[in-house]
Amino acid sequence: MLTASALLLAGVIFYAALCAIRPFGPCRKCDGTGTRERRGKPDVCRRCRGERLRLRTGRRAFNAWLRTRQAGARPTPTAFKENR
Repeated sequence: MLTASALLLAGVIFYAALCAIRPFGPCRKCDGTGTRERRGKPDVCRRCRGERLRLRTGRRAFNAWLRTRQAGARPTPTAFKENR
């Protein structure tokens, strides 16, 4: 049980580091080529739009968490206005 937990934790840490270092991964639909064959003709991949890279799922989740956290944070304090 301890070994399985340690392996799971190591996998999560590895994936988090991978998402931090290389946030974009190859498109799974076109295998990173940017084109797909449709009806015998090469066509631009619809998923990556020919860019060959897609944002990783873990990085997408981290970005969503970061946006939520920033939206819920208090605004930075400003200088008090002088009373008139």
